[in-house]
Amino acid sequence: MTGRRQWSLAHQLLVLQVVIVGVLVTGGAILVWVDVADRAEESSAATVRTLARAIADSPSVVEAVTGPDPSGVLQPYAHAVLADTGVDFITIMDVEGLRYTHPNSAMIGKKFLGNTDAALAGQAFTEIYEGTLGPSVRAVVPVFDVERRVVALVSAGITLSAINEQVAERVIPLIGVALLALAVGGLGTYLVSRRLRRQTGGLAPAQLTRMIEYHESILHAVREGLVLVDSQHRVTLCNDGVRALLDLPADAEGRPVTELGLPDGLVQRLLSGIEMRDELHLTDTRVLVVNSSTVRFDGRVLGTVVTVRDRTDLQALTGELDTVRGFAESLRSQAHEAANRLHTVVSLVELGRATEAVEFATGELAIAQRLTDQVVAAVSEPILAALLLGKAADASERGVELLVSPDTEIADYALNDEGPVTPRDLVTILGNLIDNAVDAAVEGAEAHRPLVEVSAKTSPRELVLRVADSGPGIPPSALDDAFRRGWSTKGGAGRGLGLALVGQAVRRAGGTIDVGRDVGAVFTVRLPVRMGERG
Repeated sequence: MTGRRQWSLAHQLLVLQVVIVGVLVTGGAILVWVDVADRAEESSAATVRTLARAIADSPSVVEAVTGPDPSGVLQPYAHAVLADTGVDFITIMDVEGLRYTHPNSAMIGKKFLGNTDAALAGQAFTEIYEGTLGPSVRAVVPVFDVERRVVALVSAGITLSAINEQVAERVIPLIGVALLALAVGGLGTYLVSRRLRRQTGGLAPAQLTRMIEYHESILHAVREGLVLVDSQHRVTLCNDGVRALLDLPADAEGRPVTELGLPDGLVQRLLSGIEMRDELHLTDTRVLVVNSSTVRFDGRVLGTVVTVRDRTDLQALTGELDTVRGFAESLRSQAHEAANRLHTVVSLVELGRATEAVEFATGELAIAQRLTDQVVAAVSEPILAALLLGKAADASERGVELLVSPDTEIADYALNDEGPVTPRDLVTILGNLIDNAVDAAVEGAEAHRPLVEVSAKTSPRELVLRVADSGPGIPPSALDDAFRRGWSTKGGAGRGLGLALVGQAVRRAGGTIDVGRDVGAVFTVRLPVRMGERG
């Protein structure tokens, strides 16, 4: 069973506004009509009163009413005045109410229809009364002789039908104006309703309410960060998740993305309008996966919707997994090399050259064991030791010699799972620096013997890491961008994240990183430590 179709908000507003405009225009027209009618009656009353007073004060009228033939003298006079003034009747009568004049000659000599008491008492007055010509606005004025005695009465009047004709002549243009105002108001209401329908999608108020409720619930329920950026690159909406991930200020909504302290790379991507797909962006403390999509409605670009996921822990675990994987690869490589060496030893024994076989076997073991003993003695953290051994084996496979300086030592108190320097941070820093150094050494192999030197020294206040390579180094003009996501001396997609992660880990630990030059690039990292925090 389907429910009754609801009117959209725009439709409801259209009907309401049309009704309001119609009521206002109609009410206004009625009020003006009544006002015009009242004014017309007042004007007519004033006109007939003035005219009747003028006739009553005329000496010729006073003389005629006291003469032998009042009607013979006054009837032509009354007709002449009627023609000049436009009133409907002028009646001059005696004190008994018998007419001397009338527009209809047959009525002369007959009784006047109307009130005369006040006039007989010497008072002029106006009234609305139905006489022989129909309802009229009339004035009755006494005629005085020289001794101030009432000797006759004068009545002048305008019929209500004539007054209504005057009102109609004045109101017809008003009706036209009212209809025009109604049409303009209706058109304006329709245009507003059409725009509102477009902006609300033709939804009913209840649907809009539900949409807002769902919108608010979903916006604050999702764990991912969500931010909407309009076509002017201003933040129009952001949820709690993105505020925490990007450390947005409380007044972020309505401000341009350039004013929110976002990572430069992310800002540039947002300004470019290019859609992002699982891009990694770094803040001082987080590794973020960012996706964006352009929002369009009715063919118009409204802005960009951006989703942000926190991949900090996953990135760190991925780094550790890469370390373990690299260590496993190095073990596989060493196993392969050991098999080759074992075959060589067996062959020497079969050839009866046992002494040479023993010397060859013990010599190879001593070389491998020296590096292992050095690393294990310098680093008690198993993951770091595995990292260095794995990187050394990987470098060897690529033809690069990785040297760990003899004075390398990372004291136990320098590492603390609670900070400022954690084993995970150190894996990120050393692993990425060594990887970049090995790549650089391979790149510069034609000019120098491929070499990477690693050293670590611990003092009561800081841990100093140094990684140097024999590669071509970093151009001075690129030093400021070296730790920005996406920067790399090598082309290709997926480059430029390692040094950015190093910079992030160093900033998170409160340390510093310097880039110098010897044969190739020299990276020096200084990290603060606190003694006594790790047992």
